[in-house]
Amino acid sequence: MGSASAFLVLDAPDRPIHKDKYDDVTLLHTMASRLAESTSLTEVLKEVVDCVSSVVRCDSCFVYLLEGEELILRASKNSHQEGVGPVKTKVGQGVTGWLAKHRKPVAIAGGAYKDPRFQLFNGLPEDRFEGFLSVPVLTGERLVGVINSQNRAEHQYSEREISLIATLGFLVGAEIERARLETENAVLLDKLEARTFIERAKGILQRDLKISEDAAYRVMQRESQERRRSMKDIAEAVIMSDGLRTSASTVSKARD
Repeated sequence: MGSASAFLVLDAPDRPIHKDKYDDVTLLHTMASRLAESTSLTEVLKEVVDCVSSVVRCDSCFVYLLEGEELILRASKNSHQEGVGPVKTKVGQGVTGWLAKHRKPVAIAGGAYKDPRFQLFNGLPEDRFEGFLSVPVLTGERLVGVINSQNRAEHQYSEREISLIATLGFLVGAEIERARLETENAVLLDKLEARTFIERAKGILQRDLKISEDAAYRVMQRESQERRRSMKDIAEAVIMSDGLRTSASTVSKARD
């Protein structure tokens, strides 16, 4: 994961009294620039985790995104990446869900796992944390997700840490929504492209094999399953093969 130096790229001015304030502004400015350069949702979430880890000393950092009525773990800094995805909680459930409902930062210096709002997840073995800092991720007044920073040992979160992470929650909300929308659009375009290829390939198989549209689809479906390739890949192979045959036939006729 990134270190603090990865974000604080500018030299601090020769004004020690304002050094922390200057570094904080620089951190947020650099974070905003890095987010703007990130094209995918995965990249944006990685930048968020890296930045949080550089601001607050923590053993784990989790980013949950609101999807429907559930908060789903989509990025993390911990030794168990298999937890990303399957771990989810409902709004109002656990500390994360409580924060999502009330949209107020939660900072617990010690005994976080004893908090009555805390929820254990079988998917994450390191659930017995002492320190816990959680902030909402917002775009406007709409909740986008939750950022959690956790410590195995007690940790008294400073006002600076809480303020910076809370500000980060406001900063990244719009970028996460932008990246999520772009990712969804890319998936949709890929599906539309795949459908176009499949329709074209079905036509080729119908023509060459003298079979119905449904039969042509089943042929490609069977090939997809047997070769463990996507329907789009199979369709592209059919189209390419047809193109090669057409080219070969054209060359042959030209020679004749």
